[in-house]
Amino acid sequence: MHHTDPALDTLFLPFTEARLTLPDEVLFLRARDGAALRRHRIPTLICEQSFKPDAEALQRAGFSVTPLVDSRQYPLAMVLPPRQRDETRALLARAVASVQPGGVVMASASNDEGARSIEADLKQLTGAINTMSKSKCRVFWSEPLNAERINQSVLAQWRELDAPRSIANDRFISRPGVFAWDRIDNASTLLAAHLPSDLTGRAGDLGVGYGYLSAELLTRCPRINALDCYEAEQRALDLARQNLSAFEARVPIRHLWHDVTTGLPHQYDVIVTNPPFHTQSRTDRPDIGRRFIAVAATALKPGGSLWLVANRHLPYESILDASFGSTRIVTQDQGFKIIEAIKTKTSTPERRKQ
Repeated sequence: MHHTDPALDTLFLPFTEARLTLPDEVLFLRARDGAALRRHRIPTLICEQSFKPDAEALQRAGFSVTPLVDSRQYPLAMVLPPRQRDETRALLARAVASVQPGGVVMASASNDEGARSIEADLKQLTGAINTMSKSKCRVFWSEPLNAERINQSVLAQWRELDAPRSIANDRFISRPGVFAWDRIDNASTLLAAHLPSDLTGRAGDLGVGYGYLSAELLTRCPRINALDCYEAEQRALDLARQNLSAFEARVPIRHLWHDVTTGLPHQYDVIVTNPPFHTQSRTDRPDIGRRFIAVAATALKPGGSLWLVANRHLPYESILDASFGSTRIVTQDQGFKIIEAIKTKTSTPERRKQ
């Protein structure tokens, strides 16, 4: 079942209204699958998508998708911009650099996701632009580009905006667009502070981000002897690989580009997680966190433990009680709760009497 995607629908409006003609070759950055994309048959469509659920949806629909495209040029580059301003500006700059002379860059966003400011950014980069509106979204596109039309100094500046850089007094490398990219978030800090030093065995970090929680786990818990890092966003996973490289001499670490909600391929003694509780569009999605908990319960060995941090208001207790032999709130602080859940040793969660 496909949810509605007004920004994607609006992106194709200039073609359905005959304001533009679709070329045979198109680059689509932050591409998403949907009815509008399937309706327009594009002989060569290259989709870039580093978020695993969206990448898998595109692949299932038969599109060619990669986490990072090569640097060749296209007659049209389309963008569905993310929320983070620096990441979006870098993406627009890359789109401009990816079109041939005479090519066009176009983008679409919903009004409440900053469509007007993104439109202003594209105008600053490319000069005159065209705009259409529909379904509380805007689509905007450049005039056919040439070197004179493009603001070359803005282009050069913006292409560097999402470059990896040091944060937290040089402890980590991060970049715009990754969760809590410019700091160590308070929830993860609180969870790390309560991890017992005697945690033992094979561990999994669900939603590793740029790697803070995994680094703390390996620092505080010397008996962890293997670690698997799961992350749906490839841009974050690449950072975690860098940030955890110093531990690899002591502990084997696997970095898995993976959508945790689809289940885990391995079994663990310990799982730690600060699960996402909203989508990329920032709407509250406690079902994602509940799914992380259910998946963790299935992937833990009998007697294994889940260490979880969540916003205090999120309704996770019922799924925890249904999935684990025992659960306890370790602490509540700063609007967060730290929970330890132990998988029962006697029966699987599926057979447990309610």
